[in-house]
Amino acid sequence: MTTSRPPTALGTLADTLIDTLRTRVPELGVDLDTWTRRMMRWHFGPDTASPFWAARRATLGFDPLKDVDGFAALELFGLFDKAGLRAAHARDLLPRGYRDRPFRVFETGGTTGAPCRIVDVTRLAYDVEIYRTVLEARGVAGGDVLAMTPSGPHAYGHFVEGLADSWRGAVHAIDFDPRWVKAALRAGGEADAYTAHLIDQTLTLLAAERPSLLFTTARLLLELAMRLPRPLHTYGIRAVCTGGTSCTAAEAAFLREEHLPGVQWIDTYGNTLVGHALQADVTDGGAADGVPAGAGHSYHLPPPFAVLRVVDPADPWREVAVGERGRVRATTLLEDLFLPNLLERDSAVRTGPHPWFPWDGVAAVRPFQDGGEGRAEAVEGVY
Repeated sequence: MTTSRPPTALGTLADTLIDTLRTRVPELGVDLDTWTRRMMRWHFGPDTASPFWAARRATLGFDPLKDVDGFAALELFGLFDKAGLRAAHARDLLPRGYRDRPFRVFETGGTTGAPCRIVDVTRLAYDVEIYRTVLEARGVAGGDVLAMTPSGPHAYGHFVEGLADSWRGAVHAIDFDPRWVKAALRAGGEADAYTAHLIDQTLTLLAAERPSLLFTTARLLLELAMRLPRPLHTYGIRAVCTGGTSCTAAEAAFLREEHLPGVQWIDTYGNTLVGHALQADVTDGGAADGVPAGAGHSYHLPPPFAVLRVVDPADPWREVAVGERGRVRATTLLEDLFLPNLLERDSAVRTGPHPWFPWDGVAAVRPFQDGGEGRAEAVEGVY
């Protein structure tokens, strides 16, 4: 089995990580404005555009091939309405330029309503290469994986499988449908019984196998820790990788101190539509400017594939200053998927660049509270 390359000390990641990422994924070295123009040609060119965007071109009121000369000009699209994505047929989302390529259809978790569908041709491969590079830099890539992650149409489980495939690792997966919990909560029920079902499956696999990596959500990690008879490292776990739901700063400190000795905890922020914003720790080189006290770390989404902005909730076109809290606005710029100016369901503090990741990030992420846009119906559940 292929294991990780020689580990790099966390303190020296700033000297190597971004260069390694750009070597393995050369697109990460493309200037954001240049990439934006390339994506406009792809998503609106007659030979490459998806039916979804080709049909919308005539209604835009501007010509994306002529008028979008850089990333800032994407504001011409206005805010993206996910209702159109929810109503779209999956095949209409496939770019004509990829009509001869195999593709998969993924769905979002349905936290704020009916799930959205997207197609994947290249995005999963990008995500795997980026995340594997981060794991190698931290010295924990390789080995078998326990996937306490959603299955079926959800991208997270497929991502974990692709990651393990990249080093020929086995994936031990539980059977996990996150919509069951969301449906129960919306109906006024509880998640306890289903959560216990997920934990039971995980405990069985931990006892039967010796996986090196555990992938799950922070909420499920907390539930798992409550039922573990001994620390995770005694099962062979070297790192826990989380995404999806969050936990409080106090809960995170409890997990680190009581249940994760000798285990790296690597979190991400993001979702199916945006991708994985990578965790940046406090290092000898410091933290990103603007990280609030107690937040611990920031998250940085690699451009030019996607960009996060933290904006004034009352004016989504005004970016807040570093250190200020606002609502997250995301733009995805992939050949598989173009989503301009999507207001996310999250609130965050804007941070500056980090020694590992030379672009702005976010910290202290939590659900955005608002009386409109169906916010009261948002159900996070366990994913």
